[in-house]
Amino acid sequence: MARYRKIDTRIWNDAKFTAMSDSGKLVFLFLLTHPHMTSLGAMRATLPGLASELGWQPKAFAEAFREALRKGLVEHDSDACFVGLPKFLKYNGPESPNVVKSWADALDLIPECGLKALLAERVKGFVEGLSKGFAEALPEAFRKTMPNQEQEQEQEPEQEQDTPKAPKGACVYPSGFEAFWALYPKKLGKDKALKAWVSAGKRVKADRGLDTLGAMDVLNEAAAEFAKSEMGRGDYCPHPATWLNGGRWNDDRAEWNRVRDASGKPSKPELFRFDEVSP
Repeated sequence: MARYRKIDTRIWNDAKFTAMSDSGKLVFLFLLTHPHMTSLGAMRATLPGLASELGWQPKAFAEAFREALRKGLVEHDSDACFVGLPKFLKYNGPESPNVVKSWADALDLIPECGLKALLAERVKGFVEGLSKGFAEALPEAFRKTMPNQEQEQEQEPEQEQDTPKAPKGACVYPSGFEAFWALYPKKLGKDKALKAWVSAGKRVKADRGLDTLGAMDVLNEAAAEFAKSEMGRGDYCPHPATWLNGGRWNDDRAEWNRVRDASGKPSKPELFRFDEVSP
């Protein structure tokens, strides 16, 4: 594990960070400087375990953690015990190609899940933005985590690589989409979902002024939170294409946890009738 971490002092000018409560800020800084945080900005951890390290009650820690999660400052897959920081490499980049080579060991420490595939995609994009020596040093393990990447490039040579298009004929799924698919709770209509995912990514990029990886982060964070909600776990969970085409990542998240009736609409609370009370 890296012993030293960089914290840009401009963090105190960041609207997402400063909007959090003191507890939320402490949790984020705790994760950023955690001894088990790998050089890739992700680690294996559970929220109760992290709470115990700080001497907090699990509920209090979870509430503070969710602040950072809603702001997109952290990523979490509770089933896989994955905790990650999407912007980690931006401020803790490799100092030499040898550091990049060592990332294979760090990748082995991170649990398998959709967010790990997204992390590999993010790392690959980050390294390709550096000099040739850094790009050539990227371990083969990262390319194996993204099995469709090279095939995609062969099929669409003129395509902008950070904005995958739904291929014609036999469907090849981009690794970024596979990360979303792994997180979304209902696995139906995968080909339609791919087309909706491409369109949704363009919408997020245009609406929020993000790059492609940032747009994928928005969709994956929302999908992960939706999967844990009452609606995501319920019988009336929409198909992934419907969810994406409806721009559901912009929903009021509280609505996802309201009880639904058979039509999928929020059910009305039962009224109390005095004439039903036994004398």
